[in-house]
Amino acid sequence: MHTYVKLLEKIADKYAPSRQLSFGVGHIFKALQLAKLNRHVSRDLLEKELALGGGSIKTLVKHLKSTDMIKTSNAGTILTDKGEKIISQILLYIPKEVIIPKSSITVGKFNYAVLVKNSKNYIRYGIEQRDIAIKSGATGATTLIFKGGKFFVPKTNIDALAAESNIRKILIENLQPDNSDVIIIGTDTSSMENAEIAAKNAALFTITNHIKHQ
Repeated sequence: MHTYVKLLEKIADKYAPSRQLSFGVGHIFKALQLAKLNRHVSRDLLEKELALGGGSIKTLVKHLKSTDMIKTSNAGTILTDKGEKIISQILLYIPKEVIIPKSSITVGKFNYAVLVKNSKNYIRYGIEQRDIAIKSGATGATTLIFKGGKFFVPKTNIDALAAESNIRKILIENLQPDNSDVIIIGTDTSSMENAEIAAKNAALFTITNHIKHQ
């Protein structure tokens, strides 16, 4: 699985020594999600949903086309068989997402949770996921491990949502986690887009770096 995510990371790499791309692996993941969900997606929709400028979207589409993940038509951008396979495989590991309100377990006004299946053993203390979120431009991230109907702080027996029954209900009903699943909540003070991309980046990081934690 990490091989598929590594392909997305390559697309987000610098393509010239003097120029840094304004999008990252989380943006690429979301672009493929949108293409899968909508069957075809316009550049205007990508620009709106990814909160990127037209030039960045043009470059992102160019890179996806060069790796044969998408193709363009009069109807918009659509997935190739390769792109469909890659996003479908990644979605087996990151199948559900949900917006959640501000609570005691996050520091930002905007909060976005993603489910990472069967990933408990890939998590150390959650600090790495927080750092990835910060590097993504968000305020931070909270990592929780689901077990026995509760959401635990990594490496502890602390039920993080003991006093947050509303958040617990939202996560269980929308993400439907199983034992050993991980929930990563991206949080930001300025926008939901930042929180979402941060959560996706941290989730993808968790998948690609699991070998180090086994």
